[in-house]
Amino acid sequence: MGAAAIVDLRGDHPFRGPRKLKAHLERTRTDVSWPAASGIGDLLKRRGLVCERPRRQQGRPVTQPFSQARGPNDVWCADFKGWFRTRNGIRCDPLTISDARSRYLLCCDIVAPTGKGVAPVFERAFREYGLPMALRTDNDPPFATQGAAGLTRLAVSFVKLGIRLERIDPGKPQQNRRHERVHRTLKQETSVPAAATPQQQQARFDRFREIYNTVHPHDALGQRPPAAHYAPETRPYPDRIPEPWYSADHAVRRLRPNGEIKWRGNLIFVSEAVAGEPFGIAETENGDWIVRFCDLDLGIIGRKTEKLHRFAAPWPGCGKAGPDKNRENCTHVPGP
Repeated sequence: MGAAAIVDLRGDHPFRGPRKLKAHLERTRTDVSWPAASGIGDLLKRRGLVCERPRRQQGRPVTQPFSQARGPNDVWCADFKGWFRTRNGIRCDPLTISDARSRYLLCCDIVAPTGKGVAPVFERAFREYGLPMALRTDNDPPFATQGAAGLTRLAVSFVKLGIRLERIDPGKPQQNRRHERVHRTLKQETSVPAAATPQQQQARFDRFREIYNTVHPHDALGQRPPAAHYAPETRPYPDRIPEPWYSADHAVRRLRPNGEIKWRGNLIFVSEAVAGEPFGIAETENGDWIVRFCDLDLGIIGRKTEKLHRFAAPWPGCGKAGPDKNRENCTHVPGP
């Protein structure tokens, strides 16, 4: 009876290993004494239910200078799983958002990979679960650009909510390894093969998310599901998003719709992503001017050039721009 139950469960979940099968069985069938994970593995091999695959050498996890996710909602991770087509030929771009600490899958929605497509999904997540302290993404649109501080209009909305931006290095998805692992499981269990239509594919994602959060055991969670470790944030989504605040030593300006400002008689391009938003300009000790949005330093306006020298996009920092020789003479302004 025990062997048959193991084989049946493996048939229902063909990508779960022996430890996860054992944890599921011990939680749902407490009346049976189940064999060790190694014994379950041997049974699956004898039944031809295991395909050996070569092991890839794992690189050392990159955790710094990223925030340590010590509790739920300290860090959320977001990314687009690679796009694919449903059987009727329509392209699907699944957006996933997960909690780094508990692995709880907050969303898995098919949306357009644009700022306008993504923004409503994040707003729903913020309203339902509260605001994370930090958001970790890759460095591609709609999350980032090569502009000042890597900002996009979507990223600007996060900064205004007091969410720290964390971006992985280009070409290094292993820096978001926990989230990439979700994508691998998601692909195995929902899109190989793909559903007939996007609507049916979304239904698969919804079912997967429910099972992943409430049933699927995780090694790092003591073979318990994410829902056993997750709790909504105590920082609620505000009814009104406050405008950035700057101290009295800043001249406050608003960017024109084309991303320019007029400063000392010159038109200077700053960023289209921050167009219409208030930002601060403060003089440094050497006579240059530093341009800030919330707690992000966007660049320096040189006293001689009268041009903005943009700081590099913060890869992979925590919402702070890269080092600059002028930075040591400037004091950061608290965010909103």
